[in-house]
Amino acid sequence: MAEPLTNVSVDDLRTEVSTWLDANWDPSLPKAPWQMKVIEGGWAAPTWVESTYGRSATADQAKVIHEEFAKRKAPGTGHDRHNLWANTMVAYGSAELQRKMLLPLLTNELQMCLLYSEPGAGSDLAGVQTRAERDGDEWIVNGQKVWTSGGKVAEYGMLICRTNWELPKHQGLSFFWFPMRQDGVEVRPIKQITGEAHFNEVFITDARVPAANMLGNPGEGWRVLQTALAYERSTMGDNARGPRQPGVGERDAAAEAQAGAATASKGATDIDLWAMARDRGVDADPVIRQAIAHVHSLRMVNKWNGQRAKAQLQQGTSSPILSLGKLAMSQILHEGAKVQNQIIGAESMLVGDLFPDAADANFLSLNAYFTSIGGGTDQIQRNIIGERVLGLPKEPELDRDLPFSQVRKASVAGRG
Repeated sequence: MAEPLTNVSVDDLRTEVSTWLDANWDPSLPKAPWQMKVIEGGWAAPTWVESTYGRSATADQAKVIHEEFAKRKAPGTGHDRHNLWANTMVAYGSAELQRKMLLPLLTNELQMCLLYSEPGAGSDLAGVQTRAERDGDEWIVNGQKVWTSGGKVAEYGMLICRTNWELPKHQGLSFFWFPMRQDGVEVRPIKQITGEAHFNEVFITDARVPAANMLGNPGEGWRVLQTALAYERSTMGDNARGPRQPGVGERDAAAEAQAGAATASKGATDIDLWAMARDRGVDADPVIRQAIAHVHSLRMVNKWNGQRAKAQLQQGTSSPILSLGKLAMSQILHEGAKVQNQIIGAESMLVGDLFPDAADANFLSLNAYFTSIGGGTDQIQRNIIGERVLGLPKEPELDRDLPFSQVRKASVAGRG
């Protein structure tokens, strides 16, 4: 277990990290053994406490660690900012669950998925009807989830479901670390407009989850979910999936989602639009120059906003400012794809292997909707910003205080 950084100055820490990297960093080292070195050194998630592989670092100390790793282009740190699964486990998982799950989450060995949205509960996640009923030391789960990335290969899913139908919708929810590889769990792929099938429907029939796998207490599911969503939006606000990768399959998509978009291939946020315009001989076009400058300004403002949001984010909490970053990333992706099409011109209407630039531009145009929908739609982010950042009146919600069993959308089958 690494020593805490409680009394270590920023300058001394910078020296410590640099010295450690001098002794340990080898670009030729395979990913798995390198990641274990980072974890054992307490650098993978430095702001966590020592019992969860951290070093009790402050936000300023974590920034120094990130900077020193970035100088060497050494991966492995920043899990306390980007690892959705592990951060949720640290915030709400029992000590027993953390001992069992944290290490494989930090090494990316554990395949995970999100079991949130349902056919009748997407934007209004508090209206989920998947139900769980207590049976001794287990809960029996029935329901349907949709838009589940990596569902085919996931070992566990973070599941939000209803455990009490007589409480208002936000209060009757619980959150589980749900085992996917069991009888009663059927996963069906959904074909996307890009031709891929990274998403799935998940049908759950009398499947079981140990009571010990609940994160938080019964009825605290909405609170746990908000923390998980905050980390998801943080990651999506920082990065985005890039051009189509030939041969990318379900397992690759799941690994990409699990490691966070920070490990995704370079996308519209990283493409050098200016170099592309110069190569195409349109860099003097004033309209294209203005469009490129607009995308660049969006990128910079989003970067600063992300730094502001992370300064506010504490373990086990959420920040509505993250919705600004998530919404901004949607705009960056759409605008970036639009500018690519402007630069390429009429060629962007062509398809086939002979026109790779057009294929990339069209793929990114279609794939931009992933960020506009996933992790909460653009419209939901605008609601959050309006209500929680700007302080505008909330939208009317007539069923908010009703027992969920009395809400019209609650089906007879759902009420059991």
